[in-house]
Amino acid sequence: MAGQRVLIVDDEVEIAEIIRDYLRAEGYEVKLASDGEDGLRSFKSFDPQLVILDVMMPGLDGMEVCRIIRSQSSIPIIMLSAKSSDIDKILGLGLGADDYISKPFSPGELVARVKAHFRRYMHLSNTQQSDILEFGNLKIDSRSYQVTVNGNKAELAAKEFELLNFMANHPGQVFTREQLFNQIWGFDEYGDINTVTVHIRKIREKIEQDPSNPDYVKTVWGVGYKFDGGAA
Repeated sequence: MAGQRVLIVDDEVEIAEIIRDYLRAEGYEVKLASDGEDGLRSFKSFDPQLVILDVMMPGLDGMEVCRIIRSQSSIPIIMLSAKSSDIDKILGLGLGADDYISKPFSPGELVARVKAHFRRYMHLSNTQQSDILEFGNLKIDSRSYQVTVNGNKAELAAKEFELLNFMANHPGQVFTREQLFNQIWGFDEYGDINTVTVHIRKIREKIEQDPSNPDYVKTVWGVGYKFDGGAA
């Protein structure tokens, strides 16, 4: 944990400072940014390994900052929001955020989520998987987080990519939603397994010729999902 860098981007200074103090007490190195523009500058200079990002900020809001960071990095991003409707936006827009938490929240809960995301990220980073997988017209490159279909790049959010890549590394194996959630998100005490269903739908929309009759990511009714590596 020592030396792991966390960037907090939140215009509510008191909240940001409380989070900072709790994280520092756990041994993390923490930097604060007060708005979206400052957050992007700090992202480049501080090189964080995890970002905590408020949704509602003046100027460049958290959703746009998330989109920009995700286009450059696969590090965990936790979104903070005072509005429950923002959660639907975060999921629906496929911004690539790894998690969300509603204000007001317990600082201890947020610290627990930070720890869980670091564990998951390190596990995925250390897991031995093939760098490049090819199945017919589908190509998955884990080094660059890129997916191509018929030579055309498919724009997958980070969590969509991780979910597809994990399943593709285990072709033919059936996973329940709970198993996929625990593998990719990593903490079932806080999350919602319906997130898996949302991400599967978005993956199909981006890689399948006919999302309603998929060749690759298939539903096993009453059980879960599997990746069919034999698709042509």
